[in-house]
Amino acid sequence: MNRVKEYRKHCNFTQIELAKRVGVARQTINLIENDKYNPSLSLCISLAKELNTDLNTLFWEEKNNEESIT
Repeated sequence: MNRVKEYRKHCNFTQIELAKRVGVARQTINLIENDKYNPSLSLCISLAKELNTDLNTLFWEEKNNEESIT
């Protein structure tokens, strides 16, 4: 499970806005958020940059119950 949707909402981006920023279709963002598509490393990096976070936080680290986006 990734945290793209959580961070996208925190940044107040729609799927369309985020897709345009990283150069993919809105459907690609939807598929990533629903764990139905594994993005390339370059797309992961672009997403992390646009969402002001790092790859580990966005894709690999487990979320702690006490952890929140600030």
